[in-house]
Amino acid sequence: MANKVIITCAVTGGIHTPTMSPHLPVTPQEIAGAAIEAADAGAAIIHLHARDPETGRPDPRPELFLELMPEIARGCDAVLNVSTGGGLGMTREERLRAAAATSPEMASLNVGSMNFGIFPMAGKQSHWKHEWEPAFLEMTRDFVFKNTFADIEHVVKELGQGHGTKFEFECYDLGHLYNVAWLIDQGWVEPPFFVQMVFGILGGVGADPDNLMHMHTIADRLFGDSYEWSVLAAGRHQMPFATQAVMLGGNVRVGMEDSLFIGPGEPTTSNAAQVEKIRGIVESLGYRVATPDEARQRLALKGADRVAY
Repeated sequence: MANKVIITCAVTGGIHTPTMSPHLPVTPQEIAGAAIEAADAGAAIIHLHARDPETGRPDPRPELFLELMPEIARGCDAVLNVSTGGGLGMTREERLRAAAATSPEMASLNVGSMNFGIFPMAGKQSHWKHEWEPAFLEMTRDFVFKNTFADIEHVVKELGQGHGTKFEFECYDLGHLYNVAWLIDQGWVEPPFFVQMVFGILGGVGADPDNLMHMHTIADRLFGDSYEWSVLAAGRHQMPFATQAVMLGGNVRVGMEDSLFIGPGEPTTSNAAQVEKIRGIVESLGYRVATPDEARQRLALKGADRVAY
């Protein structure tokens, strides 16, 4: 099982806006359908955000997650991973609401505060579907995505110790790996740890292969054989970085949260198409893709029978 690659698919996220792609899932039904298709294509883990069904704006309401998550669970056996990053500008309490209400097997956890700049995207559009979109992007010019040590401790104790939820530790820079090590030193989380290395976000570590190599080296030094690692890269870097991660023995994340494209200048028509593409690359390199149950075993998850949706 060690050579099987865990594919995560982040189907909608809280970064891209509806104007950017007609294929971005917005309603609970669209998000659930995209998730099931991605699982059928080979994704073992589905990373989830919700959106206002009318406007497409990132939305923390638990009722939206409680509408889409049971539908996904009926349609596939993928591990459901609820974001605690939410949408940029949400409070810590808003970002936690969905995971606290659904008690999922996994939740994401951003492990450091950072400048999170998506304002350059605003210059690529001249007409918008919704009034909120340009202002949402532009506000990140003067925005800090807040994830203090107190915030991280709160989430770990609320979800990890309170619900038995395991974390996708999202590391946008080298220092974030050391923040995960600090959590481990406190005795608040137990192995195996799932470290998601994030590249190409303005304000975080750049999408340079040397950065991936260095972060992998440091993670090995910090966590030894107590962790699983995965890579996601924004935009055009998605597939090249995923491929490099596979060749280094890591796992991968794709999906329309991270990129709206499937190739150079070619917009993707679905999340499943991205999963199918990376699965083809994985298998062409001589690796196999992990099933959801194999991912559960490797990550020591509590199981789909102990959730609240």
